[in-house]
Amino acid sequence: MGAIPQFVLDDGDDAVQGARSANPSDDSLLDAYSRTVVSAAERVGPAVAHLEVEQPRGGSMRRRSPRRGTGSGFAFTPDGLMLTNSHVVHGARAIKVTFADGSAFDADLVGDDPDTDLAVIRVGASGLATAELGTTRTLRVGQIAIAIGNPYGFQHTVTAGVVSALGRSLRALTGRLVDDVIQTDAALNPGNSGGPLVDSRGTVIGVNTAIIPMAQGISFATAIDTAKWVVTQLLRHGKVRRGYLGFAGANTPIGRRSVLHHALQASSGVRVETVEPDSPALAGGMESGDIIIAFDGMTVSGIDDLHRLLTAERVGQPATLAILRRGRKLELSVVAAERTHAGA
Repeated sequence: MGAIPQFVLDDGDDAVQGARSANPSDDSLLDAYSRTVVSAAERVGPAVAHLEVEQPRGGSMRRRSPRRGTGSGFAFTPDGLMLTNSHVVHGARAIKVTFADGSAFDADLVGDDPDTDLAVIRVGASGLATAELGTTRTLRVGQIAIAIGNPYGFQHTVTAGVVSALGRSLRALTGRLVDDVIQTDAALNPGNSGGPLVDSRGTVIGVNTAIIPMAQGISFATAIDTAKWVVTQLLRHGKVRRGYLGFAGANTPIGRRSVLHHALQASSGVRVETVEPDSPALAGGMESGDIIIAFDGMTVSGIDDLHRLLTAERVGQPATLAILRRGRKLELSVVAAERTHAGA
């Protein structure tokens, strides 16, 4: 899209003068908005960095030159901890971080969580400018949202808009559903990934993560409350711990007769396609063809429900799995293990 042409209006034009007289507060409103965006950008901008990532490339020896990518990130502790996206740094062989003042550092990956598309990296520095992490609990639709990042390599670019919606769900590259996602119309482009979305005070409310290709004004950020939980897990364990049963499943409808007969709370569940050997599911008696309808008394209408329930707290704890098997309702006792790969 080309640049928008600039038009100069004659101050002597009576219509223009009349419009200005009728709206004497327009300039002050614009100034107040501008001051808000400028203040927030100046506050958080020094903590935002451009990431250059070198990743190994598969294939033949001729094609094994490193693959390079870029993204954004921001420091949240003065001793070098930074937040970014998992898809920016996952599997990175080398990470270079450059801040707005030109200072550059090598960074190491502390840990990443592809299921929420978040990662923590560390640079060997101290006294860094930091971004303050806020909360999403008090966010309101319509409030100012400001994104800072490095779209298409244009470093430290600021865009502004509003919070368009709250509580969205977004499918991660792993297939897992990310809940509590912020939708904004602040413009995001490739390279913005991993940068902060901040409020009018310059506190971080989200980590910019995705756009819808070809759409305009529809961008997404992982909520900062989710990010703070993931950071705690990554710093403590180097990964996010989640429960695992060990089967492949798919969402399936349940016939109306079965719903009424068993007084089910949902008309769909998770059909078990295959059960892994030596898995908690097999040990609990699960079979291919079973339809999971509840986990410890909580309704399961699809695989996303089960993912939400298989938290780290479930690992090693007995739970009751309600299933339908050839028209009969049964209960199985399962003990979730810790998940080490994608799946349920």
